[in-house]
Amino acid sequence: MPSSVPAEIPETAKATRTAAVPRSPGLSLLGSELKVLFGRRRTWALLLALAAIPVLIAVAVKVSSAVPPGRGPAFLDRITQNGLFVAFTAMLVSVPLFMPLAVGVVAGDTIAGEANLGTLRYLLVAPAGRVRLLLVKYAGALAFCIVAPLTVGLAGAAIGAALFPVGPVTLLSGGVVQPADAALRIVLIAAYLAVSLAGLSAIGLFLSTMTVVPVGAMAATVVVSVVSQVLDQLPQLDWLHPWLFSHYWLGFGDMLRQPLVWDSFVDNALLQAGYVAVFGALAYGRFVTKDILS
Repeated sequence: MPSSVPAEIPETAKATRTAAVPRSPGLSLLGSELKVLFGRRRTWALLLALAAIPVLIAVAVKVSSAVPPGRGPAFLDRITQNGLFVAFTAMLVSVPLFMPLAVGVVAGDTIAGEANLGTLRYLLVAPAGRVRLLLVKYAGALAFCIVAPLTVGLAGAAIGAALFPVGPVTLLSGGVVQPADAALRIVLIAAYLAVSLAGLSAIGLFLSTMTVVPVGAMAATVVVSVVSQVLDQLPQLDWLHPWLFSHYWLGFGDMLRQPLVWDSFVDNALLQAGYVAVFGALAYGRFVTKDILS
């Protein structure tokens, strides 16, 4: 085993090359990818920026006068009555732009980031391989999709409890649940958003295989997200709306009903699975034929 690693080899490649031969190469590579992803300052900066959204909302409501009913984002006028609504409001506010932006940065960097460093070849040596590496990179992006909405929800619940009273929550259906049940609804909404972002992550992965410039893949992923949401607002394109990956992003209101309504969750999951299948196949087709020496 060599005593040193070339300076140009990225952290993921270092972890792959220096680790002992594992019994399960895929799990070892995934562990290395997650360690590198969540060890980067950029990842923590993205999560801190997302966590700042509920903090800003809570502080703004705290220092301002009463919010008139019907003004601003949904649930905003309920925050002073119950701090848990900070989490609901923050997740609603962050869905259209902030979460897609963060996911676009992570997904767009998956393959293009390694190619840009010229070290993609080091990640493809045994026990890795192109298909396995592609799956691991996507799994890392999915892990971020899970952590991002959870960060917003938990930060919102924490700052809401610190600045406002917390008690039984009145749901959209009119039912009332205890704070523990409301906290479970926050986790369910985070799961809904994680599923919602899965399709965008697959698109970002595909775009990342198309270039060696990670910033380009990141920007293209975010632009695709914005375009999809704009198209979803045009009544002339009603026939297209159910096929847009962003169509169900704001459907998590069903998680705030009693009993829970799972229709939107299932429809969203099926739609995202379709996008994952299509763009995963496109990413596979592109990556397995990609010349990593160019």
